[in-house]
Amino acid sequence: MTQLRIGLIGAGGIASVHIAGWQQQGAHVSIYSRSGAAHLVQQYGITEVATLADLLAASDMVSILTPTTTHHEYAMAALAAGKDVICEKPLAENTQRAAEMLNAAHAAGVRLFPAHVVRFFPEYVAAKAQLSNGPLPAVLHLSRSSAAPAAGSWFFDESLGGGIVPDQMIHDIDQALWLAGDVQRVFAVQNPPSVDDILPRPVNARIVLMHSNGVLSRLSGEWGPDGLPFSTSIIVEAPDGSTSYSWPESEVANAPGDYLPAQSPASSPYTLQIAEFAAARASGQPSRVSAFDGVMAVALAEAAAASIKSGEPVEFSAAAVAALLDCDTAGVEL
Repeated sequence: MTQLRIGLIGAGGIASVHIAGWQQQGAHVSIYSRSGAAHLVQQYGITEVATLADLLAASDMVSILTPTTTHHEYAMAALAAGKDVICEKPLAENTQRAAEMLNAAHAAGVRLFPAHVVRFFPEYVAAKAQLSNGPLPAVLHLSRSSAAPAAGSWFFDESLGGGIVPDQMIHDIDQALWLAGDVQRVFAVQNPPSVDDILPRPVNARIVLMHSNGVLSRLSGEWGPDGLPFSTSIIVEAPDGSTSYSWPESEVANAPGDYLPAQSPASSPYTLQIAEFAAARASGQPSRVSAFDGVMAVALAEAAAASIKSGEPVEFSAAAVAALLDCDTAGVEL
């Protein structure tokens, strides 16, 4: 069997778990980054290349691990070169650009996989299994909090794709979609409010999603003070008000943003995600996260941001998002 060649774009904090995951799959890993790759090369023995063109030439599949506003540029280049792409969340800074990425993948006949890794955490997999085999819940409660990113970073600049909703809370937006389906109304608040598109630090936000099937999802997110441990929770409330599933908050030392698990690389959700994406690429079969899921999560994050700005609920249409695409989302897995 030919060794799979993986190209990473970006050398930030998330890169190490991607490298470990791919090395568990026996892949050859190359990396292109404008800075910061030397320690990864030394630690993992991967290959650094000097240009994006060099990376594309050396890769069968590309993982994009860079800040949000660069995702579209790198993805479009990789897709045009006929490479399958994994892209960290969110796919892009707005729905239009995310849809363009999906359309480019479809046109090129390659795959686009959004890295919504929470779908691979066992606690959320268990919730999905329960809901798939039982009655609809009345309410989903999803929370996520951590210390805020470093002051002055792009994460706080909404014009650069930053913000607690598109960066942190998009995980639970995706979970709500996965667990309860399409959404028809979005209401969101943020405290304190942004000023000239710059978020305060610390900050928290709340989102309420009304699903088309009547389920209500209540999401809370916090970028808190330095030293705040990462925590996340999920509670499924049954129609009679009882709790049918609950995963209590767990506190772990963590870099701001995503949960970098303490498991061995072989059991890490990141490795499970990578293994599933690699298998889906090889077989042509769907993965549990489709490109359309990634586009929908961006669209809902945009709707939540619009609600925060207006102070009013926002009507949402999955069909309107699907209309941006050049393929049948029900029949084509990308």
